[in-house]
Amino acid sequence: MREAELILASASPRRAELLAQVGVRFTVQPADIDESPAESESAEDYVRRMAREKAEAVVHNGETALPVLAADTSVVVDGEILGKPGDRDEARRMLVCLSDRCHEVLTAVCLMWQGRQYESLSRSEVCFGPLDDGQISQYLATGEADDKAGAYGIQGHAAAFVRSMSGSYSGIVGLPLYETVNLLREARLENE
Repeated sequence: MREAELILASASPRRAELLAQVGVRFTVQPADIDESPAESESAEDYVRRMAREKAEAVVHNGETALPVLAADTSVVVDGEILGKPGDRDEARRMLVCLSDRCHEVLTAVCLMWQGRQYESLSRSEVCFGPLDDGQISQYLATGEADDKAGAYGIQGHAAAFVRSMSGSYSGIVGLPLYETVNLLREARLENE
């Protein structure tokens, strides 16, 4: 696999780790955008728009000849988007909502290069076992919930909450590698 060189429009250390895992060379340039959902916007439309707007923000903020890769992840329960919690009380409410049920994790990826846009969507399902107040309090004390969609990171302590999952593990973490590598191939940024 030939290494691609690009800009990752994300401050997420998890996305950076995943991208490095598949041998892509990149620099990090986070996008500063309003991440509020539009009124009546579906979760799928929201994550696709966020990934696209993050990539556009970095493309428009600098004169770069490098491709720009962006992603956005949302946890969805009953059609409601659970973004990053604003505080620990909101994180607790999210975890109570996720307790003993299944939810959807959507991650959109957008690659912009040479005036073209390449997009993909990863859809996964995660089912939590029942969580009691003590488990939730212990998890919140780790600080892991603070900056994660849905108030949890499957790659950390919350892995113990997961009864089952289907779909893309890397997509649940925040950057679906299968879809990302395919976008890079489609844009001819790496060999088959």
